[in-house]
Amino acid sequence: MQQLLTTTLSGLTLGFVYAAFALALVMIWRSTRIVNFAQAPMAMITAYVALVLIDAGYSYWIGFAAALLAGFLLGSLVEWLVIRRVDASNPINPVILTLGLFIVFHSLAALIFGSRFRSFPAPFGLRGFEVGDTTVALTGFGIFTILAVLVAVGGLVLLFRFTDVGLRMRASAFNPEVSRLLGVRVGRMLNLGWALAALVGSLSGLLIAGGGLVHPSYMDPVVVYGFVAAVLGGLDSPAGAVLGGLLLGLSLSFVSGYLGSELVAMAALVVLMAVLLVRPGGIFGGIAERRV
Repeated sequence: MQQLLTTTLSGLTLGFVYAAFALALVMIWRSTRIVNFAQAPMAMITAYVALVLIDAGYSYWIGFAAALLAGFLLGSLVEWLVIRRVDASNPINPVILTLGLFIVFHSLAALIFGSRFRSFPAPFGLRGFEVGDTTVALTGFGIFTILAVLVAVGGLVLLFRFTDVGLRMRASAFNPEVSRLLGVRVGRMLNLGWALAALVGSLSGLLIAGGGLVHPSYMDPVVVYGFVAAVLGGLDSPAGAVLGGLLLGLSLSFVSGYLGSELVAMAALVVLMAVLLVRPGGIFGGIAERRV
């Protein structure tokens, strides 16, 4: 019973971490219809920004805020300086470009911050709560992770469903030509989408780094799991990204706890294949009709 409770709580916390990264992928997809594989190293760089400030003597929360701001600015610059310049007549071109950016950001981080492992602090405790003689596998930082992701997804849902800006971002992604005719500044909307996605990605990088070790590749495994979570929930749904992250986190936690950690990557691949075969649009996705 103790192992079941521990595995479940660990899976929930891990699921919210995956959900945070999946939210960033969903943001890019909803606003530009691009899968951004450079999201992980972008988040990694902003985590280093926070770490540099914390090591310089500033509080964790100043570093936290600076990392989110750095993520917002980095996303905006990447879209303006790089993504906007690529020929998007073939949808695969921007995706290949993000793979190139993945390598570039890795190299830059190694040159600027070094490749050694560095400890990243956490704002809350990393020990589980004690209930009687039992230690519950839910930490203060785990609760902070859950609340942070819920606030992020709530803000995104409000943005896309109940604001003019969200409507313009969605319209710019689905039909930029018509949007321009209606007076929407498509370039600004796409840029804002990248900036907000990078901000959410920075949040995921901070949550993953908290209480652990960071290095230029520490976010790389999250690319796979975050992508699977986003596809599982539906690439068009922020709420689906959270649900997908939770389901994936629980699934992988049970696989690791009962079958062995060496099977976690294979289990994620099995989940992805099953989703693509049974419901390609994800849990919250639908089947859209396209006209040529």
